[in-house]
Amino acid sequence: MELLTMKELLETGVHFGHRTQRWNPKMEKYIFMERKGIHIIDLETTQSLFEDTYDFVRDQVRHGAEILFVGTKRQVQNIIEKQGKRCGAHYVNHRWLGGTLTNFDTIRDSVDRMIKLERMSQDGTFEQLPNKEVVKLRRELKKKKRNYDGIRDMEEPPDMVYVIDPETEQIAVHEARILDIPVIAITDTNCDPDLIDYPIPGNDDAIKATRLLTSRLADAVIEGREGADKSLEEEEEETETEEPAAEETEEAEEESEPAADEAEEETEEESAEEEEEAEVEGASA
Repeated sequence: MELLTMKELLETGVHFGHRTQRWNPKMEKYIFMERKGIHIIDLETTQSLFEDTYDFVRDQVRHGAEILFVGTKRQVQNIIEKQGKRCGAHYVNHRWLGGTLTNFDTIRDSVDRMIKLERMSQDGTFEQLPNKEVVKLRRELKKKKRNYDGIRDMEEPPDMVYVIDPETEQIAVHEARILDIPVIAITDTNCDPDLIDYPIPGNDDAIKATRLLTSRLADAVIEGREGADKSLEEEEEETETEEPAAEETEEAEEESEPAADEAEEETEEESAEEEEEAEVEGASA
């Protein structure tokens, strides 16, 4: 079964690129034709590359890898947040703060500060502070939630980064490349595919197109997590099976010990009886 059908790709406009004046010549191999001054993306290539990307993401997540979804353009912000939450991925959908990956310790301090402010607002601490200070703290909390809420559980840099429009998210792509983190991206005809490890040629501006590709990639994450959970359950079952077998072996050994003791006692009794008989026979003689 195809992960993406040609009908879905056509209906959502994945094949529409930018105007020919705005293209990047490196995208030539992904372009099918030019029509009315607009480049048309080769959807067969998109299908093939997406399948490779899907398999990569699924297998990596199955082995415990974490992925970060990135998309800060207004039309994709809700898509990134919704799909990130649906598959349990980290996400950045408002503003990419420089150093999010390369200066992660500082970013983590800001996340911890956000969590602390949330706790203060819930445990009644704000009610004990002056109104002016509370207003200031609430403003700080709102700003931090906007920037850091999607990465609150990210304890270390991710193992993969998924980007919608690498031209807009140049800093995110640059930081990922510095740390040798694989980059997955929807690459339109104005992008540089050489900067992307797993390019998905497609329209990165249309809401329907980006929703389709992002949701299917989220499916790969979900499938990978389910596979990891299944493997963990199988390991637990094997462990449980091995433990009773070991217990049975111990019980068998414990049962065999009394039997051996009884056999030794019987042997000793028989030897004593034989000695008595020999003494009686000697006396009779």
